[in-house]
Amino acid sequence: MAEPVLRVENLKKYFPIKRGLLAGLRGEPPRFVRAVDGVSFEVYKQEVFALVGESGCGKTTTGKLVMKLLEPTDGKIYLEGQDVTELKTQEEIKAYRRKVQMVFQDPFSSMNPRFRIYDVLEEPLLIHGIGETKAEREELIYKALEMVKIVPPEDYVGRHPHMLSGGQRQRVAIARALILNPTFIVADEPVSMLDVSIRAEVLELMKELKEKMGVTYLYITHDLSTARYFADHIAVMYLGRIVEMGPAKVVIDNPIHPYTRALLAAVPEPIPERRNIIKEVPIKGEVPNAANIPPGCRFHPRCLYMEKGLCDVKHPQLVEYEHNHWVECWLAGKI
Repeated sequence: MAEPVLRVENLKKYFPIKRGLLAGLRGEPPRFVRAVDGVSFEVYKQEVFALVGESGCGKTTTGKLVMKLLEPTDGKIYLEGQDVTELKTQEEIKAYRRKVQMVFQDPFSSMNPRFRIYDVLEEPLLIHGIGETKAEREELIYKALEMVKIVPPEDYVGRHPHMLSGGQRQRVAIARALILNPTFIVADEPVSMLDVSIRAEVLELMKELKEKMGVTYLYITHDLSTARYFADHIAVMYLGRIVEMGPAKVVIDNPIHPYTRALLAAVPEPIPERRNIIKEVPIKGEVPNAANIPPGCRFHPRCLYMEKGLCDVKHPQLVEYEHNHWVECWLAGKI
């Protein structure tokens, strides 16, 4: 079997909580927000691997760890077999960042408002020393804009970000990520800020570019409906852990974990005749504080099927329920 492009092993990121003077004098132990708490997954060439979950589940932090925008507390990240967590020098990190690029959620705030579109796309080329002359860089910029269907490019290179629509800005952001010809792209909610009418267009564009350029995506989203359309594999995260993982069709059509079922129940009904039907979402309460994670299964305070003496005492492990379908639940197959 082919080696994965990206392999993440037991990845953790804990953020320390500042303590007051009295807490230190009383000898209280330090407290941490466990944003990512033991995540493992593999992404293969030209796949789209989706991390799905509510806000605060740790999916964006995972993406930032893969990008080396944050340093992990523990665990390993491998890109094409290279241990990324061991990269220390600026030269090594710079070479890594050329291979791994990110598309941010908000295309407006991720661009310098004083830059023209030409400057936005030229900046990564200058940083990485690509294109010896201005004419060479201009050719690469025009090709990148044509790839994302911003045509004719000469009509857009002189504009500033505020002069473009939201969809056009996100296409420019995708062009900026692709202009370095990366191996891997972390796409953090790339369509959540866009109008519903153009989300499918942008995702279809990203699919086309995946086939054309051989790029691999880590797709971060809270929207299971777009994950079903765009992703090959889905991992559902809750409170820093992956609770269910497998091929997109399997996870969507045969959800095992109660949290996955609750997320699917919350997706709006696409059939007009059924939109007025009120569906009961099988979940209760609010997401617990990541600094005070409950004992046992961390989903048990919100689970309608929780068994006392088991779910609230012992933490389940992520196990292979069926071929390539992984679930972290004591009641897998019993609900």
